[in-house]
Parts: sequence; C-alpha cells; structure tokens
Amino acid sequence: MTRPASFKYFKTSPEIIRLAVMLYIRFPLSLRNVEDLLHERGIDVSHETVRYWWNRFGPLFAAEIRRKRVQQLRAFSKWKWHVDEVFVKVNGKRHYLWRAVDHEGEVLEAVVTKRRNKQAALNFLRKLMKRNGKAENVVTDRFASYRAALRELGALEKQQTGRWLNNRVENSHLPFRRRERAMQRFRRMRSLQKFASVHSSVYNHFNQERSLTSRDTFKLTRTAALSEWRQLCS
Repeated sequence: MTRPASFKYFKTSPEIIRLAVMLYIRFPLSLRNVEDLLHERGIDVSHETVRYWWNRFGPLFAAEIRRKRVQQLRAFSKWKWHVDEVFVKVNGKRHYLWRAVDHEGEVLEAVVTKRRNKQAALNFLRKLMKRNGKAENVVTDRFASYRAALRELGALEKQQTGRWLNNRVENSHLPFRRRERAMQRFRRMRSLQKFASVHSSVYNHFNQERSLTSRDTFKLTRTAALSEWRQLCS
C-alpha cells in the first residue's frame, strides 16, 4: 500500500510528477523526450530528475493501481488465461519475460527469469495463481514446460493449445516491445523486472479497448482513467 506522505519532501507539485511518470511509462519515450515535452509546457527539469521520479514513484503508482484492480477484477479474470514468454536481452544475455493476460487483454502477471524450463514455468504459474486464484482455462503454446508444470499443479485438463488461440497474449507483447526499443535495452535483470511490473499496471489502467467501443464510450472511460491517475498517492 502506498503512503499518504509520498510527496512530502518534494518541492515539485504532485501533478507534475504524475505527468512525467505517466509520459515515460505509458508512451515509447526516452527520458530526454519526456524532458523536452515538459519543457514545452514550461516545466524545467532534467532527464535525470525524470529518471529519479520514475524509480521512486513508478512502483508506488503501480502498486496502488494493482491493489484496486485485483479487488475489482479477480473473479472476472478467472474464465480464461493466456500465457506466453518472450526473450529479452539484458546486458547482452538472453532472459525470459513470462506474461499472462486474461481474455480481455488485462495483464495479470509479468515475471523475468534466466531460464526457460519447467521450473521457471512452475514458479511463474504458482505466483500467478497465488495472486489471481485458479482459472477455468489456461491457453498456452505447445512448449513442453507448460504441460509439465500444469501436470504438477494438477491443472493439466485446463490447458488449451492451438495455432491461433494464443494471439491475445502475443499481441499484448507489442506495447512492451515498443517501450523496450525506446529504452535501448536493459542493463540489469532487476531493472527489467521492475519496469515490466510497473508497465503492466499502467497499461492495464489506460487500456480502453478503443477498437471495440464507440467514440463516446471511449472518451468517458479515458477521462475516468486520467482522473483516477491524478488521484494516485494523493
């Protein structure tokens, strides 16, 4: 849970800090891009200040968003999970980012590991189930480690595989990939895990599925999301 006095010792207003953190996490911008956008709005800060704000407040904002959304969507997100992993270079070495989304694209969990085997899949699924309960169906690709891990968890009958069944999670990787290119890769595994978790929560908060709703509905939900964002850690 975030602390009410998060902004207590900062001279900059909370509104500016929230804006800077949102720009950096939500959009594929570099720290210097965010600095230039703030300067255009008459806010003079360095890119290192933006970096400090993101490191300090990004996890706090993400934790508050996650706490509210888990309470609201936990029962709703148990119908079907889509699980997949992508490789990410960290200091030139290959790591794996395991991600799970529900049937509407809500990111449920993101975990970084050094290996892509049964134990890594098992640890990821255990963490996923601990936070979100157990799903009725788990859609995966044909990677053998998923089958072995689900068998150990006693949920093998819930697994579904198919050529196009997992497109939901495959498409959900794209915002993170765009963000990864803007950041010019990651230097530490801890940094990757931190950013993946924060990015997932912020993506969930602002993801309105605009292609599936009318323009009027999208405008209302977008305004509500921005209003909730401005009240984080208030």
